[in-house]
Order: sequence, then structure tokens, then C-alpha cells
Amino acid sequence: MNFPIYDLETARGGILQRRSWAETDYPASLLDGIERIFGERLTPERAVARVLTDIRAEGDAGLHRWTERIDGVRAQSYAIPSTEWDAALERIDDDLREALRASADRIATFHRHQPANSWLQQDAEGALGQLVRPLDSVGVYVPGGSAPLPSSLLMAAVIARVAGVRRVIAMTPPNRQSGQIPDVILAAAAIAEIDELYALGGAQAVGAMAYGTESIRPVDKIVGPGGLFVTLAKRQVFGVVGIDGLPGPTETIVIADDSAHPGMVAADLLAQAEHDILASAILLTPSRELAEKVGEEIEVRMQKLSRAQIIAQSLPTRGGAVITPDLETAVAEANRYAPEHLCLSVADPWALVPQVHHAGGIFVGESSFEVLGDYIAGPSHIMPTEGTARYASPVNVEDFVKRISLIALTPAAGAKLSAIAARIADAEGLDAHAASARERIEA
Repeated sequence: MNFPIYDLETARGGILQRRSWAETDYPASLLDGIERIFGERLTPERAVARVLTDIRAEGDAGLHRWTERIDGVRAQSYAIPSTEWDAALERIDDDLREALRASADRIATFHRHQPANSWLQQDAEGALGQLVRPLDSVGVYVPGGSAPLPSSLLMAAVIARVAGVRRVIAMTPPNRQSGQIPDVILAAAAIAEIDELYALGGAQAVGAMAYGTESIRPVDKIVGPGGLFVTLAKRQVFGVVGIDGLPGPTETIVIADDSAHPGMVAADLLAQAEHDILASAILLTPSRELAEKVGEEIEVRMQKLSRAQIIAQSLPTRGGAVITPDLETAVAEANRYAPEHLCLSVADPWALVPQVHHAGGIFVGESSFEVLGDYIAGPSHIMPTEGTARYASPVNVEDFVKRISLIALTPAAGAKLSAIAARIADAEGLDAHAASARERIEA
């Protein structure tokens, strides 16, 4: 595999050009799979809609039917009792258990610093304020298609607990052969102290969380990353429930100068490219020499990796190096791209931080590499993709609370403000609004 190196103009029309992964032409293999399951050649959107419609109308019956047809799993109950989580926590290696606990502790510590406080301001006119209330229930989707991801469970469920959510559930797909959930996921559920865990994946898991069934109570919000069908399902149930966003495949931009260690840059790019054939791992650098050395390191290192076949597809099509005139241009291109992860592997990374306006997370210097953000640094690794970092944030405490405005004015203040309200209501042609305001003036 050759690591591609582009000039800036070529990259702008290629790997730096934003295109939604959910709106590209679907490969024939995907459509063939849908046809085998559904009996007709549906688009993924229509297939997801059919699953969701049946679960909403039929409850458990629809859930059982589609889970068996899609995943080949048939079960009387998808709930996994907490005794199995505790047993798994004891079974896993001691060092893994401590690593999961350390991750959960750092996630909780980081998010306890986030302000989410109620406030009340009182004066002669009365009181105005804001009440912050945790959501009643949240569902966490935990991907498990190509690899179990306990980190994704921790990165959402622990924060929900910090925010005070009363009921936290999680759903993750079972192994297609055994129908079981990996011990590491069960252990993470125990450490995160969630309330319910279900062996369910895909659109049917999203439907069960959004609409509820006879055996599964619905939630108020669904969070967590997933593949195409999960993302499409989240899009379709939005409004019935809240969602954290519509995350696509992972994406990373590394900005590096000639002070960067080629091996470290290569390692960071490979770590992202191994996620998915649609993952984007891009190097922006003014140094062609560095880009070439990184390419050489990638060639050597990927041969030893278990997911080399995925890397061999993602890097040549969605990644590569881009030669920029200088670091300032590299930052400008990164802002335009608005990546999920932005890594600054330069001699003076703090000098670039004020120039960064759009990124899910900034990783400052080679000792703060992105993989630490995936597992242990503290902030959630569930970050905005697809350029949504222009307006969206990583999952945080704000995702698990809501704000209620509080208005408590004195009669005198109410009468004074009513005259202003009535005048605006007149301008809008809303007679009843104006009459309601004038009622207080006359009173």
C-alpha cells in the first residue's frame, strides 16, 4: 500500500472535501445483504424505517422477528441480569479491571468540573432563574460489530451518572455465533453502574429504546456511536426521543512540522485508519520530507497489525498526507474541515491552539495523542464528526440535563411589562395575547 501525498489543491477536491458518509452511493454488497433479509432491494433508509415501524406497532413481537432475521439471534429475553456483569468483572484480568476503573474515574472527575447549576436572581421586580434538571432516562448504544467497545459505554454512561440521570440503560449487539456479550462489556456495565443491559444491536435496538416494548421501557434520549443502520435509526426516531448527534466514521487530522517524530505520527494515523474502511486519517504538514518518512513508517508498521486489511482500504481512499505552505495554512484547512480529532505534533503546539476554531478535541503535543482520548484522558471520546464540530460538542454533562426557565414576577412588575408585551402582540396580530397582557394592566 502506498501512502498518498497530495498537494493542497488536489486534496481540497479530494480527501479534504466534505461528503456525508450516509449520502454516498451504497455498495452493491450492502444492498444485496438488505435484499436477502427483507426480500426486496430497499435502500438502507427504507429498511430501517420498516424495522422501526414494526417495533413501534408490534412491540416485542416485532423486536423478536427482526432481531432473528437480521442478527440470527432468538431469545426469550434480551436483558442481561446484573449478576452476570458482576461475574464478568471478577473473571477479567486484574490489570484490565483496574484499567476500566481508572478510565471511569477520570471520566467522572473531568465531567464533575462542568457547570450545570440552577440559578435564581431576585430583585424588586421578583425573580428570574433557571432550573437544571437531569433527564429521567437515557439509553446508551455500544457498538460491537467488529470489536467490543467498553470504552464507548463508559464514555457515555459515567457522564450520565455524573449528571444525575435516574435510569441509564445500554444496548450492544451480541456475538453472532454465540449470542453472548463479551465479558469486557459486561464488566464495563458493572463499573459504570448502569441500571439495565440488553443484548440488542442495530436499528432494532434504537427502536426498542425510542418506542419501548412490553419488556423494555423507552428512554428520553439515545446517545452513543454506531454504524450506518444505527445512525439512520437515530435520525428517524429523533423527535420521539432526543439524540446526541449522528456520528459517522472516525476522523483525525494531524498537523505536524519537521520536529515531529515520523513513527509517532504514523502510529497515530494507523490507530484511526484501523477503525473502519471509511475512517479518515489525514496528515497536514509543510514538510514533504516528514510526509515521506511517515509513509515509510506506515508501510512497515501496518504489516504487523491485525486490521491491516481495513487500513489498506481506508488510508489510500480517505486519508493521506497534504503538503501545505506553512502551519497557519494547515490550521486554516483544519478549521474548514472541522475534524473530530485534531492533533498538534509541532514544536510549539500551544502557539496554534488559539487559531483552532473547529474541532471535537484538540490534542496538544505528541504526549497527548488521540488514543489517550479514546480511553483514559477524561473527556468523552464521543465527538462530533462529518464537519458538525462547527456547531456541535463532544458528549458532556449538558447532554444529560435540561434547563427549565423560572419566571416569578411581582404584580407591579407584571403590569409594567404587560404594556410592552401587549404592544408586541398587537404588531403580531395576536389579539388574545394582547388581551391577556392588558388584563393584568387593568387588574
